[in-house]
Amino acid sequence: MRKTLFIILGSTLALFLLYFAFIYYVPYSEGTRAGELIKFSHKGVIVKTYEGEISQGISGAQIFPFSVLDEEKEVIEKMKEYQGRYVKLTYIERYSTFFFWGDTKYFITEVSQENSPHIKGN
Repeated sequence: MRKTLFIILGSTLALFLLYFAFIYYVPYSEGTRAGELIKFSHKGVIVKTYEGEISQGISGAQIFPFSVLDEEKEVIEKMKEYQGRYVKLTYIERYSTFFFWGDTKYFITEVSQENSPHIKGN
């Protein structure tokens, strides 16, 4: 009886660890997006995560939501500095996410300020 219970619990733990490793190490896609950084916040009640949005259209109808992992300190500081400006984001899209990582499947790895294509003389 104990051996069977140990095997079941061990198998369940191993499956969870494999799932976690797959989600963390195997990206679904990688890419870049550009737009005006309209929101960046540190939110949550029990677990705080960094969340943001860029507007990719003139009217703000095309919104790209994203998350930033806590270990990306340089990205977090740049996001705070570039609030309201036109930025280019490099991201990794994962198959899924966990509540302690963020609300979206898009995780920013790099951010840079860009010239807006909507403003002449920039």
